[in-house]
Amino acid sequence: MQQLLAPIHAFLKCETPDSWIQAAIKPENLPTLLIDHCNCELKAAQTAMFLVRKYAVEQQSGKQLLEWAKPYEEFVYRKDRDIAVFLARSSKKNDVSIELTAKAGFEQGDALISKMVRLIKEEFHHFEQVLEIMLERGIPYENRRAGRYAKGMMKMVRTHEPAAMIDKLIIGAFIEARSCERFAKLAPYLDEVLNKFYVSLLRSEARHYQDYLLLAEDIAGGDISERVAIIAEREAELISSIDPEFNFHSGAQE
Repeated sequence: MQQLLAPIHAFLKCETPDSWIQAAIKPENLPTLLIDHCNCELKAAQTAMFLVRKYAVEQQSGKQLLEWAKPYEEFVYRKDRDIAVFLARSSKKNDVSIELTAKAGFEQGDALISKMVRLIKEEFHHFEQVLEIMLERGIPYENRRAGRYAKGMMKMVRTHEPAAMIDKLIIGAFIEARSCERFAKLAPYLDEVLNKFYVSLLRSEARHYQDYLLLAEDIAGGDISERVAIIAEREAELISSIDPEFNFHSGAQE
């Protein structure tokens, strides 16, 4: 685990504050932690899908991606959702085989499609896994609005291309790296089921961060360390400063 986490710790400019860990392990905060984690997994899949649709594939391929996401989004946005019914059908929803056509003229299109489609499948699966744990514990699913962390990170995105795409990929790397770091920090304090589950997520989250970063470097066609450093400072500020809300990616807690 330490070998896996070493590059994560080097990439992030601060550790998760102890005050957040103390808040996260309070029994009364477990529903919020799991609900927000569940939402984060879905948002990660949606974000990756958006990147593929916007930058990498032709229109018809984009429609295929929307069809793939449709059952998940219908579950999330309907009021009379049933977790058990959704999970009973989940294996069919995520067992997809789609042929995506890359846009002409985008040299990194195939690499973006390959890495993001694998990430989407894994994030949808993680979404289902968290739902299973919530169902077993009698925790109903709720929609959650974007927290301070997500909003603060997205404000860093530049408004012109390809800089906007590069920034989105770098931010994706930080979100995945932070998730990995938090799973590792939280796991020892949780019950056996959650401990095992969070440890099982470390490898995929670590790979996701690396995939995002490699894509950003490839698309930039050069050194991105200066931009990474700028975003790293903002990410560390959001994590280390007091956050009035508690959620999976919130900052320090009073």
